[in-house]
Amino acid sequence: MYGEIKKFHGDLGVGIISAENGRTYRFDYNEILNRSEDLEGQEVHFEIGDLKAREIIVLAGSPWMAFGGVAL
Repeated sequence: MYGEIKKFHGDLGVGIISAENGRTYRFDYNEILNRSEDLEGQEVHFEIGDLKAREIIVLAGSPWMAFGGVAL
């Protein structure tokens, strides 16, 4: 699923992703497979497990950006 990181609290290591299906999902920083400095506003691809975002890939700077990114 695709989405955008709306909030990230670095001190707690948690954040919120707004998904393309209109729902929001919590995530833990350790679920991000390709770490990034500034996470808020970044487009991501992720899986859903236990009602949380898992296996998150930040699309900025990735080969996916060659296709114009993701429009939500």
